[in-house]
Amino acid sequence: MDRIRAALLLSVFFLITLLLIPVQWLLLKLGSRWSEWLPHYYHRLMCWLLDVRVHITGEISHGRPVLLIANHISWLDIIVISAVAPVHFVAKREVADWPLFGLMAKLQRTVFVDRERRTTVKDTAHEIAERLDAGERIVLFAEGTSSDGNQILPFKSALIGAAALAAEEEGDGADVQTLALAYTRMYGLPMGRVARTHVAWYGDMDMMSHVWGLLRQGPLDAQVRIGAPLRLENVRDRKKLAAISEAQVRRNFAELLTARAAAE
Repeated sequence: MDRIRAALLLSVFFLITLLLIPVQWLLLKLGSRWSEWLPHYYHRLMCWLLDVRVHITGEISHGRPVLLIANHISWLDIIVISAVAPVHFVAKREVADWPLFGLMAKLQRTVFVDRERRTTVKDTAHEIAERLDAGERIVLFAEGTSSDGNQILPFKSALIGAAALAAEEEGDGADVQTLALAYTRMYGLPMGRVARTHVAWYGDMDMMSHVWGLLRQGPLDAQVRIGAPLRLENVRDRKKLAAISEAQVRRNFAELLTARAAAE
């Protein structure tokens, strides 16, 4: 039965996605504001289709550009975070070459960064700054990779700080907010350490095998906690900004898991 369910979900996913790809392409070509909102509504639909219930605490700043600094667990994070609000992501350069998913990332106007070439960090930072200056919300996975869903990896300060500095140079600055994400329940039951690793996509896992395996599982609960806004211009030291963000994400992530444990 779980195989049939997974096959049906995949079929509907591909049907909806292939129908909306040319629509999003056209919206981008026309410069329509709906090119920001279509991915948001698309991912909300995907959450409903995949039976991922997203619980949100806090809210993203209104009226100012925002650099969202988040932890990273799975490919599913993109769907969950995009369902929270219209956002754009910073992703490793290799994602652009992935079949279908790379095209989808481009259509959501993802900022691609080559993490193997430190000389490109400055250029990427200025691209992020220009996008922030245009009023966009940019999501940066500060760990630089995905975790096993049970921990927060050390944050990398280079791109955080460079983006913050460039944002000051490009315009009036922006807010920075943290976003802690945790997957806490499956089939309505609290998930333990082992179960969370099944949702996480990390290391050298094959993506399509992981997608198939996750689709065969039951409904998931994702907890998102958004931190209070902090003005980038008020924190000029990149390492301090990274440390403040990391501490807040660690604290909020632990509290989300603790709340799950308490519910047991």
